Amino acid sequence: MDDREIIELFWNRDEEAILEVEEKYGAYCHTIANRLLKDSRDVEECVIDTWNQVWHAIPPRRPGNLRLFLGKIIRNLVLDRLKKENADKRGGGKGTLLLEELAECVPSVTDIQRQTEDRELGRSINRFLLSLPAKDCNIFLARYWYGHSIREISHACMMGEGTVKSHLFRTRQKLKLFLEKEGVIV
Repeated sequence: MDDREIIELFWNRDEEAILEVEEKYGAYCHTIANRLLKDSRDVEECVIDTWNQVWHAIPPRRPGNLRLFLGKIIRNLVLDRLKKENADKRGGGKGTLLLEELAECVPSVTDIQRQTEDRELGRSINRFLLSLPAKDCNIFLARYWYGHSIREISHACMMGEGTVKSHLFRTRQKLKLFLEKEGVIV
């Protein structure tokens, strides 16, 4: 079943939509959650919470890209869970590390009133990513979207870990400059 048909099932409040989205994107969502969470029960809870959030989000929203829509939801759920875990531990968890690396070039969003600005920030970051050479874009997304470790990226790209770190550092600097030119206060 294609994404438009799945979205239409959600739109019509047909419970088969959950089964279809789970069949088509279950492994994808598990992969994203497994990258950052250690406990398989936490992974499963985040995946189930993703289906629940999608059920409540469609309608009123009609996502243009269901895969990315699901990816964004599960990433946010996973990061929220990591923040909660780390609030107790105050330890430097993997998710916190990823957010800290981006903190100097992406503003934090703490209140609902900034949701519109948030959407525009997302559009700006997408424009930035489209402007990058494919290799830099892939490294950036592997680290900050999929949560791959520096070692995993270096193996996949056949580069040294130091080279990957340099690429990420330079790309973050370019992102910061790009966002400043776009009028985003960093």
